[in-house]
Amino acid sequence: MPSSNPLPPKENALFKRILKCYEHKQYKNGLKFAKQILGNPKYAEHGETLAMKGLTLNCLGRKEEAYDYVRRGLRNDLKSHVCWHVYGLLQRSDKKYDEAIKCYRNALKWEKDNIQILRDLSLLQIQMRDLEGYRDTRYQLFMLRPTQRASWIGFAMAYHLLQDYEMALKIVEEFRKNQVKTTYDYEHSELLLYENMVIQDSGAMLDALVHMNKYNELICDKLAVYETWGKLYLELEQYHEASVVYRELLKRNPENTMYYQKLQDALQLQSVEERLKLFESYQEKFPRAQAPRRLPLNYATGKQFKLMVDKYLRRGLHKGVPPLFVDLRSLYKNPEKVDIIEQLLLQYVDALKKFNRFSEEDVETEPKEPASALLWVYYYCAQHYDHLGNTDKALSYVNEAIEHTPTLIELFLLKGKIYKICFQVNDVSIPQHAGDVISAYKWMDEAQGLDTADRYINSKCAKYMLRANLVKEAEETCSKFTREGVSAMENLNEMQCMWFQTECALAYQRMEKWGEALKKCHEVDRHFSEVIEDQFDFHTYCMRKMTLRSYVGLLRLEDVLRSHPFYFKAARCAIEVYLHLHDCPFKDETAEQEMNTGRMHKEATL
Repeated sequence: MPSSNPLPPKENALFKRILKCYEHKQYKNGLKFAKQILGNPKYAEHGETLAMKGLTLNCLGRKEEAYDYVRRGLRNDLKSHVCWHVYGLLQRSDKKYDEAIKCYRNALKWEKDNIQILRDLSLLQIQMRDLEGYRDTRYQLFMLRPTQRASWIGFAMAYHLLQDYEMALKIVEEFRKNQVKTTYDYEHSELLLYENMVIQDSGAMLDALVHMNKYNELICDKLAVYETWGKLYLELEQYHEASVVYRELLKRNPENTMYYQKLQDALQLQSVEERLKLFESYQEKFPRAQAPRRLPLNYATGKQFKLMVDKYLRRGLHKGVPPLFVDLRSLYKNPEKVDIIEQLLLQYVDALKKFNRFSEEDVETEPKEPASALLWVYYYCAQHYDHLGNTDKALSYVNEAIEHTPTLIELFLLKGKIYKICFQVNDVSIPQHAGDVISAYKWMDEAQGLDTADRYINSKCAKYMLRANLVKEAEETCSKFTREGVSAMENLNEMQCMWFQTECALAYQRMEKWGEALKKCHEVDRHFSEVIEDQFDFHTYCMRKMTLRSYVGLLRLEDVLRSHPFYFKAARCAIEVYLHLHDCPFKDETAEQEMNTGRMHKEATL
């Protein structure tokens, strides 16, 4: 619909140049052209020009002026789709998405087939998860531009997200039929995988398998093909075919623990002996792989477990693998396995001291172990006893290790960890460590001093300082790796370093600095809001690049984003602080002072 106040050809040409300048981000030139139009007394109150001037000013950061001009323009031309659209863009830039949607709907009243307004509206609707509105808008775009790929994909995805899988599949299938291609590229491959995903989401696993078998040669991502095959065969109880697929996947990646679990399901292994035999065969096939050596330890028991874990421990301690304990920590749920590991460790310590071997029996058959073997046994023993809550033994072993090799940074890190404060799980305090935060941070600082270029140790040291309520010292420690010229706290906030901010909030809470604690909690909350807002750019990008499966995954992740542990930790801290302030509110010092002054004045007059 044309504007109620149309411009003559000369001014209309200038207005078009304003639009072009806005598109090319030449904002100052756009303002010059707007000034030329508005300088004419006849068109000083031309609504669309005022609105575009306001939009341009907004891009230059002059927000208040921008709103004044856009509102003036809208008042002067309420029937202009341009004015309403611009007002919507202004609201969108301020993250007022509901208001922006209202503006776009008003714009569509006067220009119902405007492609740009419909696109902008659809982006806001998917951002706000107004899925039914999104479907209707995508339908309008589809009817206006039926030849564009984005129209088909957006329309199909709207039905997919609304769980109308049948309609979504019809649209995708019809779109593929209309495509005339001799060679199929990556984008078409992704479309086929997306179609298969929709079929799976609908629950028709057999149809998904038929679809995958039919089009697998046209799909570029062969790993996704095999993983989909394995999943579908298992769900359809076609176990032989599933076992063939997972054996093929293990050839590609023998370290993937999920493949071993799925292969066991496909082979329907029940007994421990069958499972161990399977892992033994893969140890022979892939002698350098770690997974087939580690996984059988979950199933073996008794003497068999002792033989296997003995072999596994010796291999790790001989090579000097620092995360060996972390690797085996899941076994500590079984007390019998813990006892066996402890017996072996004590045997290693005695035998290495006396014979430089892991056991007395190895004296004649095995060569001497390197001097570092005893060091790594001490290191493992310290972790072992710390995990069991025996702090004294843990400290004695780590001290022996430090005497053995006083330059190994991992030992100082471990000693700090042993000293650190006990942590909480479900409101229950677990006294797993010594609980001496000052000693913990000092040992971490010692480790950090040995390698000042290591960011991980620097971060650990800062974290332990925060646990000891030393916020300024932690900030100084982090400043070694933050941008120069900006305070560390500002830079960490800019980088969305949430572990630092949550630890800061908890430190301030312990120091009863309630305002600072809340400030940090709200910074974390703002980061999550920014992550949610940042998805806005991906709505068009993912459809253009055809990364449809990843896009659906992103939308589903964003829907549950605030269940993340970082957010939970910050929210809990904020709730505790707010409850405390409710129970023990701040006293109004000025009112109290005025009351005391008034009482003193009254007494003086009497």
